[in-house]
Amino acid sequence: MSDRIEVLVVDDMPANLEVLTETLSSVGYTISAVTSGERTLKQLKTYIPDLILLDIQMPGIDGFETCRQIKANADTADIPIIFITALSDSDSITRGFSLGAVDYITKPFREVEVLARVKTHLKLRGLTKNLERQIEQRTADLTEALQQLQSSQIQLVQHEKMATLGNLVAGVAHEINNPLGFINGNLALLQENFADISTVFEMYRQELLTPSSKLVEILEEIELDFLIEDFPQIIASMRSGCDRIANISTSLRTFSRTDADWKTEFNLHEGLDSTLLILKYRLKANAERPVIEIVKNYGNIPPVKCYPGQLNQVFMNLLANAIDALDESNQGKTFEEIEKAPNRIIVKTELSEDRKSIIAKITDNGMGMPDKVKARIFEQGFTTKEVGKGTGLGMAIARQIIAEKHGGAISCQSELGKGTEFTIFLPIR
Repeated sequence: MSDRIEVLVVDDMPANLEVLTETLSSVGYTISAVTSGERTLKQLKTYIPDLILLDIQMPGIDGFETCRQIKANADTADIPIIFITALSDSDSITRGFSLGAVDYITKPFREVEVLARVKTHLKLRGLTKNLERQIEQRTADLTEALQQLQSSQIQLVQHEKMATLGNLVAGVAHEINNPLGFINGNLALLQENFADISTVFEMYRQELLTPSSKLVEILEEIELDFLIEDFPQIIASMRSGCDRIANISTSLRTFSRTDADWKTEFNLHEGLDSTLLILKYRLKANAERPVIEIVKNYGNIPPVKCYPGQLNQVFMNLLANAIDALDESNQGKTFEEIEKAPNRIIVKTELSEDRKSIIAKITDNGMGMPDKVKARIFEQGFTTKEVGKGTGLGMAIARQIIAEKHGGAISCQSELGKGTEFTIFLPIR
């Protein structure tokens, strides 16, 4: 035979062992022989045959108990066992099958029958193993295909969200900039013209020493001196408002910037600030709670080589989730109770000890999460939010962006009743 097939023969009678060994060896099988159930179990700890011929009636551990122990062991459970028996009663045969035996042969042996039954069950075992290998391979292929599909889904959702948000925000920023430029330009012109008008009026007042009573009445009514003094301050205030709108526009463009196919240097603080600005409307006080405090503990960190738009998306997910967690923890509390223990989000950045990575931490003092939720927080499709409020993709996308796209790591620490902290590690280059 081309492949070495090993058969273990168990019988307490040496004559039976000799007959079976000679019969099976004659067709090329490799035979091991033992004389008791105890020796069989001991040998199977280091030796796994392709098939076992097992005598039922043996002193000590009989064939039934030996078979039961073999089938109870995961390492030996799939070995086909053919009982050797001088018993022909149906109860013994039935008991043997119930313990896991695949067949039986009776004494005295008939060579043709022994070889036929052994060959049949070895062939069946070979087919079974081959089928198992095919199933394992198919399962592995399907698992890999599922993982690729999930990865593609995450990337598709990520790109679609960023493209949609980027286009929207860029469009808004563009629409803001046009009238903003117009207002800024006119403010400068207005300031110059008012200065000229003020100069001319002062000259008129110096030369017109005796104004009419009607003119005096109008000047007193409009409080001209106060108007001349206050007008520059009004213009300065309008300029400050324009500058603030310009900063918002810049932050919107920073947040929504479209990533190229290569990494660029980026200041993480700009990304965090732009994200916080976009979420500012959710941080403000409302009828149910006071304002959510933002504490920035920014360290002295260098720019990081990255895909800025994707990192901003991670910051958005983490900060939005922190706000959700705080709002959830506020349920059942009064405004005054929340005011005494204010909602707070801490954003911290620092260099790692080896100065090769940047560490960013986003911490909230919300209700925290149980261990079973924390263990699945980055699992695709997992969400604790109500139907329609969460896709279960946000944290999976965050992990993919940090770990796969940037070679970093993201972790979560949470304690019920105390809050949650997400930590991001990003290699500087």
